[in-house]
Parts: sequence; C-alpha cells; structure tokens
Amino acid sequence: MDSSSLPHIAIFPFLSRGHTIPLIHFAHMVHRRRLATLTFFTTPLNAPFLRDSLSAAPADIIELPFPEDVVGLPPGVESTDALPSISLFLPFVAATKSLRPHFERAVAGLPSDISFLISDGFYGWTTESASKLGFPRMVFYGMGGFAMAVSAAVARDKPHAGVDSYYEPFEVPAIPGLKITRAHLNPPFDDPEPSGPMHEFVTEQVTATVNCHGLVVNSFYELEADYVDLWNRLRDMKATAWCVGRSAWPGRRPSQEYCQAVLAY
Repeated sequence: MDSSSLPHIAIFPFLSRGHTIPLIHFAHMVHRRRLATLTFFTTPLNAPFLRDSLSAAPADIIELPFPEDVVGLPPGVESTDALPSISLFLPFVAATKSLRPHFERAVAGLPSDISFLISDGFYGWTTESASKLGFPRMVFYGMGGFAMAVSAAVARDKPHAGVDSYYEPFEVPAIPGLKITRAHLNPPFDDPEPSGPMHEFVTEQVTATVNCHGLVVNSFYELEADYVDLWNRLRDMKATAWCVGRSAWPGRRPSQEYCQAVLAY
C-alpha cells in the first residue's frame, strides 16, 4: 500500500521513559504491519532517545521547545527521569502546558492531515487542541486493564472509606474476590476524600479523558478481558478502551483491528 494512502497517527508521549517506551513498541507494531504513517512529538533533549529507538520504525519526530527558567525545576530538565526528586513532578507537568502553542503550530504545518492523535493522559490540554484542529484524541495512560479497572472502581465506590488502617484489607465490590489495602493505591486514589494539588491535577486529566475519543490500553485484550470490559461498564464517559493487541484476531494482526475501529468509531 502506498504510504500516502495510509492513516496518519500523531503520537505525543509524556516526557518520561516509562510512558514513552510502550508507545515506541506500539509504533514498531504499526510499522511492521504497514498500518499507518507516524509522527512523534517530543522536546529537544528527548528526541535523541526517540530517534535511536525508532531507527527500525521510520517516523517523523518533531521537537517542541521546553520552557526555560521554570520555577522549582533545575535547568536542562526535560524528562521525569532527570528530576532530582519526585516532589517536583507537579511543577514539571505544569510546565508541559506551555508546549500547547508550539504543538498546535507544528500540527498546522504538517504536510498531511492527522487521522487521530494518541497523547499521554497527563496532557489533558491536548483534548482541546485536537478538537480545535479537527481530529480525534486517544488517551494513553500506559497502564493495563487491571490497574485502570481497580482505579475506576475504587474512585467510584470508595470501599476504603470504612477501613481504620492504611494496611487493612478491603474488598473491591466491582471485582469479586479482590482484596487490597490503601497502601496498594497511589495518591490520590488511596484517600477516600482526596484533596490538594495532586487531586486537582488528576481531576483535570480525568475531565479531559471524559471528552476524548477513547483510551489505548497497554495490554492484549485476551489477557485482561474481564478488566477491560469492567472499565467500559464503569466509565462515565464516551471514551471506550481499546487494547493495543488482540491475540485471537484472525491472521494475528491485532493493531489492524485497533486502527480500523478507531477510524470508524
């Protein structure tokens, strides 16, 4: 198939290796099956890692300037891997909002239209950018179906509201047989009545996710079918969860199902 007739997927990973590597794997899978052309967005200090990792899966890589002199951040930090302390995560992620005008200008200057965008869940602002520029946004959190389903079930039902200890097991009603503790949950999900900057950040991203086109789940459907289905039942949003792979798909071409379904949704 002529590459000019293929869908054009834009991919915007969060500036963190743990969030970027699964999307690199996804890009290789798409390239092997000739399902789409790819354009990645990143910043100058993260671009060399992307170029090296995508050497066998050709993709355009567009660099967006990271802001300088961000209050609270050391100079030259453009990835969470380089943060001296995780306590600087919120200032760092807030600084990424300044990438928006550069991203929108870069997209407007592309030689071909974007079919859809896959952007990290921490870039809630890309929901508005995608709507403004006329293409769907898919959200990528990097998690599998189990983690997504547990987070959604706990946030909705608050089963940990009645426990006395951070390490006291409690049942998750939406997932029969599952017992966890508050210590298993990351903030702010560990608190039945969360508040503060981290809660505000999560709420902002969830609001953006509610209005997106769907979620890319970093898993094969058959491995976590019960949890992916549970997420799709629990979600109070139009964002259907799509697994990166489906091992039982005829011809073992899992990404083809995904791309075709997204474009037809």
